Amino acid sequence: MEQEKVEQVPRTDEGLNPPSQRLVLLRRIAGPLLSVGMLCLALWALHLLARDVTYHEIRQYVESVSRERLLLAIVLTTLGFGVMSFYDRFGLAAIGRPLPWRRVTLISFISYAFSNAVGMSLLVSGSIRYRFYLQNGLSTTEIAKLVLYCTLSFWLGLLALTGVTLLVVPLPSGLPMSDWRITVAIVLTAIPLAWVLGGFIRKPIRLWRWRVLLPRPLAALRQVLVGALDWWLAAAVMYVLMPDRLNAGFGHFLAIFVIAQIAGLVSHVPGGLGVFEAVMLAGFGATGNATLAAPILGSLAAFRVVYYLMPLCAATVLVLQREARGLRRQSLWSPWFTGLLPSFFAGLTLVSGAVLLFSGATKALPDRMAILRNVLPLSVLEVSHLLASVIGMLLLILARGLQRRLDAAYWLTLVLLAAGAVFSLLKGIDYEEATLLALLALALAPAHRLFYRRASLFSTSFSAGWIVAILAVFGCATWLVMFSYKHVEYSSSLWWEFSFHEGGAPRALRALVGAAVAGLLFALAALIKPQRLRRVPPSEAELQRALPLIRGFRSAQAHLALMADKHLLFDAEGKAFLMYDTEGRSWVTMGDPVGEDEDARRELVWSFLEQCERAGGWPVFYQVSPDDLDMYLEVGMNLLKIGEEARVRLADFNLDGKSKKTLRGTINKLSREGLRLEIVPADEVAPLLPRLKRISDAWLADKHAREKRFSLGAFDPRYLVRTPMALVWQGEQLVAFANLFLTETKEEASLDLMRFVPEGPSGIMDFLFVELMQWAKREGYRWFNLGMAPLAGLSNRRQAPLWNRFGALVFGRGERFYNFQGLQRYKDKFDPEWEPRYMAVPGGIALPMILANVASLISGGLTGVVRR
Repeated sequence: MEQEKVEQVPRTDEGLNPPSQRLVLLRRIAGPLLSVGMLCLALWALHLLARDVTYHEIRQYVESVSRERLLLAIVLTTLGFGVMSFYDRFGLAAIGRPLPWRRVTLISFISYAFSNAVGMSLLVSGSIRYRFYLQNGLSTTEIAKLVLYCTLSFWLGLLALTGVTLLVVPLPSGLPMSDWRITVAIVLTAIPLAWVLGGFIRKPIRLWRWRVLLPRPLAALRQVLVGALDWWLAAAVMYVLMPDRLNAGFGHFLAIFVIAQIAGLVSHVPGGLGVFEAVMLAGFGATGNATLAAPILGSLAAFRVVYYLMPLCAATVLVLQREARGLRRQSLWSPWFTGLLPSFFAGLTLVSGAVLLFSGATKALPDRMAILRNVLPLSVLEVSHLLASVIGMLLLILARGLQRRLDAAYWLTLVLLAAGAVFSLLKGIDYEEATLLALLALALAPAHRLFYRRASLFSTSFSAGWIVAILAVFGCATWLVMFSYKHVEYSSSLWWEFSFHEGGAPRALRALVGAAVAGLLFALAALIKPQRLRRVPPSEAELQRALPLIRGFRSAQAHLALMADKHLLFDAEGKAFLMYDTEGRSWVTMGDPVGEDEDARRELVWSFLEQCERAGGWPVFYQVSPDDLDMYLEVGMNLLKIGEEARVRLADFNLDGKSKKTLRGTINKLSREGLRLEIVPADEVAPLLPRLKRISDAWLADKHAREKRFSLGAFDPRYLVRTPMALVWQGEQLVAFANLFLTETKEEASLDLMRFVPEGPSGIMDFLFVELMQWAKREGYRWFNLGMAPLAGLSNRRQAPLWNRFGALVFGRGERFYNFQGLQRYKDKFDPEWEPRYMAVPGGIALPMILANVASLISGGLTGVVRR
């Protein structure tokens, strides 16, 4: 246990103040809103550019693309993804961590397949690489360097290809930057050229606060060439799908293509949807020209299927196959793949919902409708069309529930996927989307064990990003209705027209409204449902409710809840709870959820995470054990080792042997001086409090210390009367005391608040610990917990993660602020078994602020961090 504690500072932290809350909310929604704004602008521009084009003309062109061209486009796409693997291969070589090329190719393909389709390449591709390469032995720092290398190669190649192309090929006069072509080309070409030439400078270059050593010229040139070849192949895929009438040469096409891609990337719209199309139409002068716009839009649709959708489906299949193989082999891949699968299923469900909405917004094929007209009543067709779109909206909502591992979302999704497949066939024989839905249902069916939460779907929090994604899909469906039926004159009677021949527009409108109503009803139900967001000190009734869970838990640390300085969050059935407090934006739990019911404990982790999201806070799980790390990994937390906990196996504890000679001599000496141990039950502690208070005050004054809190107890009479007390007497004089944490299962015993008189005999702490361990051994306890040694066991090797190296540095040189090494040495003389302890934190750049918040929480304020 930490022996030096500091005084508790009164706090009135009831959460974020209103200005801070507004700022947090603005930060959370600014990015998604910007993407939606760009998407709306792009769709509006696309609407203006293609105002004379019909949906039928676009579909007709897609169906007319020859199989030879499609096959060539697929081959070029395969080559393109093969070239992308060189980003990772060269990057791994640059950081000195080469891996087998097959493994690298697989990781590269999966990461780029998802980042190309979803957008936000640095975030999506980076997080997937982080998951994969972490399992291959790379540290967080090495993965960050690799992601930076790949991102630089990606952009350097694009800039080089764009710059050189603009220098050689003139732009159409309709594009905004056509008059500045040469200037822009020189600037874009100069950036990768400077990167290559900078390699001749063999000393670090200072950029702001960073010192950067540029790669050697040959390595830098290799980066640029790989990136340029990647983009050249992507353009070639699109080029072979374009109509022959627009064949003005590959150079002219390439100039427009790379500018459109830059515009799409800068917009942060997923896949550059709408932005890329609008620039391509403008670049080819297709404004108001249906004979040009329709083939271009058709080739763009085919390009997205071949270059984005097909690799995404293939990557998903590879991930599922690898997961199945990992489950069979019980390999190291299985745990994190299992944690990743719900997000994969959620993403595919989101895509399936979008497919149903988009299908309901567009015209059915005439030949298929002719077949249905002969075998199906009109009423069945109308109901199927409406319900398919409603199911599409519900799948968008359920995707969030799948990501949150909700059991109800799993079953509803299975049912709706099957129903959606049936309705897809009944509304237009859309066997393509029916196959997609059926395959997803078959893949999801055996994965029920991943969706174990019994929480209500209405209590699930929807982040700003999820809400914006749902609204964006619905907005695109609305645009598709307007685009597909732009030549249909609107009238109020249109809503009530039911016909096989002319009923497409009325069906699409009714389906769109049905989907909107389904979404609004869910939102209304979620808003009406009361949200539990309590942050008040626990009442006496809650403490009594928690007491059986505390005593029955495997870790004696759970007794810290009795201090009543932390909020308690129970599961719905009261089978488990967790204790937490807030500091700034950090919501910090003390230890793992307390309880024996594993399902209830896991549900508490999710509930706490969602409560933090609703409040705009950072969830932090402090001092958690290795046994429960999977609970935090599956909710997307990152793990930091914060030290090691010393636990003595009592069955093996004794004072025999040479190593215990000094300790044995101290105990014998103090026993001869009349020291003895007494264990007082909790109900007999109250009369002793005045004498204990004098000892505590004297100890604090002698140490020039204040009370700590959160992870340690303080001298509070209401707290001390709830636990047994260990007293050390010297004759009739009380010289030391400690309150005890004892589990009813006899799994573990420990102590918390330990104080002694300053003038007491030397070695009194040794006496107390040894006598307590011998007493606990006689009582049948298995372990005695000596508490954590902060930052112990962290590696300072060069390949270790940055946090470990920093922690090891503080452990070795931070004695001015805290007795890190001395505390570990003191506990080590009792021959404990050291067990690592972790802190689970969210990803991102918030870590320094979280660490400051946790330190302030434990020390009773920021001043306590630097004071004893």
